Amino acid sequence: MIVQSRSRGYLPHWEKSGSTYFVTFRLADSLPGFILRQWAFERKDIEARSRAQNRELTKYECERLAALFSERVDKYLDLGAGRRWLVMPDIAALVVSALKFMDGQRYALHAWCVMPNHVHVVVTPVREFENAKGQLGSILHSWKSYTAKEANRILRRTGEFWYREYYDHLIRDGEEHSF
Repeated sequence: MIVQSRSRGYLPHWEKSGSTYFVTFRLADSLPGFILRQWAFERKDIEARSRAQNRELTKYECERLAALFSERVDKYLDLGAGRRWLVMPDIAALVVSALKFMDGQRYALHAWCVMPNHVHVVVTPVREFENAKGQLGSILHSWKSYTAKEANRILRRTGEFWYREYYDHLIRDGEEHSF
């Protein structure tokens, strides 16, 4: 099977037909821009120092740098920064309902966890729904667009609800899948 890399912004997305993914998507204000800019600066500084020594980072070093960035994001999200709309029972129920809506039709939903400012999901897209946009991207778009519109209605507000990007990890083996 071929693994495709797609980028819809800052984060790369790896897709492989028939695969299972661990996905995290978050509220728009859950990670302040200045924090992300600081971390991006630190990452670019590490890369620049490597180039200054006339060497590129190895594949392992690049993967480790990406993993460290992901760990920092996870730790910050777990602090519960931002408006924490997902602690509201009606908003959390809306998200869970959206996740379950096409379970068994467009995807197999294995697990989910709604946190105060982000959501974790383990999902396997159904192959028949693969498309040019990317099977996982299409699923995330449907979850996020529907829940954003409805949550904004419930909250009597307008504006961005979810951050446009999401983190995904392609689950490669049974050990990673045993949660």
